[in-house]
Amino acid sequence: MDFEEARQVAPISPRAACALLRLVIQKLLIELGEKGKNIDNDIQSLVDKGLSPRIQRALDVVRVTGNNAVHPGELDEKDIQTVSSSLFGLVNLIIDSAISTDKKLNAMYENLPKGALEGIANRESKSERAKK
Repeated sequence: MDFEEARQVAPISPRAACALLRLVIQKLLIELGEKGKNIDNDIQSLVDKGLSPRIQRALDVVRVTGNNAVHPGELDEKDIQTVSSSLFGLVNLIIDSAISTDKKLNAMYENLPKGALEGIANRESKSERAKK
């Protein structure tokens, strides 16, 4: 897994860890249903679908910082270790928000009693009819 590789190389090369974390984000965007060819476009597509601005910002920080990590002079050498550590936290936040929390919530929702789920569906149906 790329995240694990980034974690392993971070003490030796925080710059490489930043680049790998950018790759993690690119692969995550594919998991979220995006194309994976252009991270910027994929992030915008998720924003258009209702992605939280907080997660959008986190994705952009990892994207831009990961890109800058591989270009000479884009990141200050004295800051790269701190930046690398921060990116790990952002990637964890993104994964938790974009995947883990939704899966947990969906599992809990699906375990509601059948009658409650039918009532919710009925309420949503009434709401949709009222909008028309």
